Amino acid sequence: MAAMMRLRQRVLDAATPLPQALHPALARVYAARGALDAASITPRLAALLAPQDFSAMPAATALLLDVLARDARILIVGDYDCDGATGIAVGLRGLRLLGARHVDYAVPNRLVHGYGLSPALVATLAQAPDLLITVDNGIAALDGVAAARARGCRVLVTDHHLPGAALPAADVILNPNLPGERFASRALAGVGVMFYLLLGLRAALRAQGRYRDVAEPDLAPLLDLVALGTVADLVPLDVNNRALVRAGLARMRDGRATHGIAALFAVSGRDARVASAADLGFALAPRINAAGRLDDMRIGIECLLADDAARAAALAAQLHAINAERREVQAGMLEQALALADADHVADVCGVCLLQPGWHEGVVGLVAARLKERLHRPVVAFAPAAGAPGELRGSARSIPGLHIRDALADVDAAHPGLLLRFGGHAMAAGLSLRSADYARFASAFNDAVHARLAPGALQPVLWTDGELQADEFTLDLARALRDGGPWGQGFPEPLFEGDFACLHWRPLSGGHWRLRLQALPHGPELDAVYFQAPGERPPTRMRAAYRLQLDTWQDRERLQLLLQHVEAVHL
Repeated sequence: MAAMMRLRQRVLDAATPLPQALHPALARVYAARGALDAASITPRLAALLAPQDFSAMPAATALLLDVLARDARILIVGDYDCDGATGIAVGLRGLRLLGARHVDYAVPNRLVHGYGLSPALVATLAQAPDLLITVDNGIAALDGVAAARARGCRVLVTDHHLPGAALPAADVILNPNLPGERFASRALAGVGVMFYLLLGLRAALRAQGRYRDVAEPDLAPLLDLVALGTVADLVPLDVNNRALVRAGLARMRDGRATHGIAALFAVSGRDARVASAADLGFALAPRINAAGRLDDMRIGIECLLADDAARAAALAAQLHAINAERREVQAGMLEQALALADADHVADVCGVCLLQPGWHEGVVGLVAARLKERLHRPVVAFAPAAGAPGELRGSARSIPGLHIRDALADVDAAHPGLLLRFGGHAMAAGLSLRSADYARFASAFNDAVHARLAPGALQPVLWTDGELQADEFTLDLARALRDGGPWGQGFPEPLFEGDFACLHWRPLSGGHWRLRLQALPHGPELDAVYFQAPGERPPTRMRAAYRLQLDTWQDRERLQLLLQHVEAVHL
């Protein structure tokens, strides 16, 4: 059922200047990503875009200065994912550092309140705050903002999601994706927008003379949280985001992470001394997200806010257990989804929709992501909405070449009233609709995808950085690649390709392979591993796409290839 993969090499123009004083293979990798000088290879905090570049920053800081001067109550409302959780933690810690004494947070329960700042969440507030700040949500919360203002709240929306046709009637909106916004990076995550709000507030306090006689608060201790939320939300790692993530990873490697992040490294079996973006995306973020999917995101937020190592460890252990439960739920749902996909021949359509009555709405996004990878089709997975009889909640994932939120906007324009709510990014989105409208939506979604997607986009392409020479399979290069990031969305981790002979192999539990390969024609012998291998046995001779990695088992460094794709080579 998986789509056939094409390997395609990132080709450099012959005139492209390669960065100097680097391993030649790493220099080629950087150049293929447009990083040709020190400022783009190792971006630094000193070169960050200025908070004053935000059009709405003066209004946002004026609002906060007034609230601080009156010692009024502030409530931060976040999303129930890792970006939202880290955004809340950054907001609370940062506002307290900058003088706020009465600041708290609220986070919706996805099964009770729905997404973001909803009227249902506003109704639960025992006492309305003077200022309500959203983080990683709010740009689509027209009704929620109206409900908050009806209770006497002023509202500051900080968000990074794309706005719809109408904007909420907030007092101030800080969002790099607003039409006409002059801030040069549209790639900030929700936590990044919150961090910029704090930078702007500190600058405004400095201009007032607040720090003439006292030390200026240091916001650098928040950067590990900013890095985690940025990587977790899969926003493009442009130069600005890479500077933020790079600084956050440096704090983790130096042992200066918050107690919660240190505890999450411990329970996931990762070594913070060599922290990478992959650790954040594949180990820490899923444990935070699991709380919002199956339980209460407050567990994840409290872990990130913990100022005591023992409390952080206890909360991290709880998150680890919830994540194990999430994996079990996801495995069962994915098995059902694959069976449905086979039975319904969904590979014959452009846009895939799936629904099962027993699915958990907190996990459908993960199922959609896995199925999207398998089919190389945009996928929307639906589950019945808890607490809303007759309604479905869907989570959409896309492939390169299709902006999924724009496709949903096409459906909404062509079929007014079909979608109850929708919003999101280019590659991921969420939506709600009436159960009775599922079949109509599936047809409309397929039509919208077909209209937007070029036929060639339905065949997956795996971009590589070409071949390594026989003398480049070294520990030094593997270390340089590991430390040369942060790698991630929009700045992908290096991936190489080459021909290999399989000398011997053995299967591992879970469908994995452990292999001993020889690089052809006359290269070295190398250990390799292939997780979730596609078949019963590897070919004797193969063309493989792989990552060059360090295997640090038992604190000994060994060279290892992490295979991503193999094709048999027939002589």
